[in-house]
Amino acid sequence: MDRRNFLEKSLKAGISIAATGSLAYWLYNRDVSSKDVSLKMQVRDYSVKISEEFPEMVIVRGESPSKIVKTAIEELGGIKKFISTGDRVVIKPNIGWDRVPAQAANTNPEIVKAVVELCYSAGAKTVIVTDVSCNDPRRYFQRSGIANAALSAGAIVNLPSERKFRVLKIKGEVLDEWPVYRDFIEADKVINIPIAKHHNLSGLTMSLKNWYGILGGHRSVLHQKIDESIADLATFMKPTLTILDAYRILVANGPQGGDLADVRQINTVAAGIDQVAVDAFGATLFGKKPEDLSFIRLAASRGIGRMDLSKVRTREISI
Repeated sequence: MDRRNFLEKSLKAGISIAATGSLAYWLYNRDVSSKDVSLKMQVRDYSVKISEEFPEMVIVRGESPSKIVKTAIEELGGIKKFISTGDRVVIKPNIGWDRVPAQAANTNPEIVKAVVELCYSAGAKTVIVTDVSCNDPRRYFQRSGIANAALSAGAIVNLPSERKFRVLKIKGEVLDEWPVYRDFIEADKVINIPIAKHHNLSGLTMSLKNWYGILGGHRSVLHQKIDESIADLATFMKPTLTILDAYRILVANGPQGGDLADVRQINTVAAGIDQVAVDAFGATLFGKKPEDLSFIRLAASRGIGRMDLSKVRTREISI
């Protein structure tokens, strides 16, 4: 599909596209008026409890990205454990970079498509796929393959627009008041689908770090205390489901990557209700222990989840 046809199809499907140049300027240079600030702390808890008969995390390995993610969710008890009829579901992939799927810088589009299909099969009224990309979202959403994949499954693909941010009191150690994309605060359910990859500042980026993509504002200043800011965001956002895309992983030169020599195809996905545990497992894919990563230790110490995998009900499957 060429660029013109993609944009025409996207507009018909309800994609919100900001005027050229205004989006990047606003996201990184706009000072938000204090009059927009909510006075009360706004923790977003979309979590769903499951009974002890089901695992808390399922790890599946196999050749097909769509099959392994569908199997993982089925083993957790099925999508209807998480999504109800009439739900407005927001899916948060990582669409941060101008890269194709083989370069493993963005979430695998086949996995995103499969999750959209599952949500609709459970009766979701609306499924939105969105992310606040680092630069040009129109190009990134298209080149990643995620926009076309999501649209083909019936999702609404929302590119960030200036009017759709709201300043909230996160009241974290680093993040106090910050503009948050409204799709993530107006949902009934939120599913986080990061890709597992190297990051030059935090060591790795997975589910906890993926919450950076709900923020506007001067995000680069958060890098001064990156581990604390990641823990702040994980305290603020409690997803319905976390799905770690490790079909291909980026083992060096992240988060942007680009060189196929840095990519390893390991055909794996991990899905669970404990975002800290999912990242703890993800660390092992890179030869690391969970405690090697400061943001995982901080998140666990705050009671967000568990990094001791021996205490997490886990099921591993190969298909």
